Amino acid sequence: MKINIFPSMRWSLASLFLVSTVSLSQDFFAGKPAFSPAQNDTNIVFESPNKNFASSAKTSSLLDAWGLDILISNNGFGLGGFYRHQYTNELFGTVTFAISDAKDDNEVEYVTYYGQTIVPGKINRFLLIPLDFGMQYRLFADDILDNFRPYINGAIGPTLVFASPYEREFFNSLGYGQAHYTVGGYIGFGAFFGSDKESLSGINIRYYFVPFKKGIDSMVNGYGGIDTKKDFGGFFITLNFGSVF
Repeated sequence: MKINIFPSMRWSLASLFLVSTVSLSQDFFAGKPAFSPAQNDTNIVFESPNKNFASSAKTSSLLDAWGLDILISNNGFGLGGFYRHQYTNELFGTVTFAISDAKDDNEVEYVTYYGQTIVPGKINRFLLIPLDFGMQYRLFADDILDNFRPYINGAIGPTLVFASPYEREFFNSLGYGQAHYTVGGYIGFGAFFGSDKESLSGINIRYYFVPFKKGIDSMVNGYGGIDTKKDFGGFFITLNFGSVF
């Protein structure tokens, strides 16, 4: 006996096709997609491999800085200011201005019974006012963390030496003083501290070169003559406080 299975297979395939078509049609008219992707594939979030990109972009725009200098030396205290511009990661241009005391090396101070300080034989007080233009070079930029940034620096510029008569009271003597001009400069080394890129705080040790060939009357010496001061330089410790913008 011969059995033909092909008609039954054809009916099975036709039924499967019909059921699939009806199901897809119902989904289509119901507003559902025929094939839904996996639920956790619907949201894809792309992240930058450099998570500090925004911070780096902000930091790269902070190229200028200005602030206050406090100067300390054997001559006393001084105040000043600075402006700095960044050219590269290591190289900066600087402008510094300061006002400080300058004394003769032979001065000897005495305190009177009434608490007054006097210097026998002193002729003039001196104020040193340099305006210097220079460069600052950061050391080990790729080897040391940013919270400690050592550097070397140097500058040159016009310097005013103001001499006023010691025999008069300080503020009163300013009206009788005389300005003298020369060219000076300094070399130094220092470091900035802290990881805050928007502020500066550090220390700089400088040696100022301020020659004055003519000399300015300074002291009456032990032989009754007058000694002149021809060098107004020296070591200064400078404390820096500023902001970056």
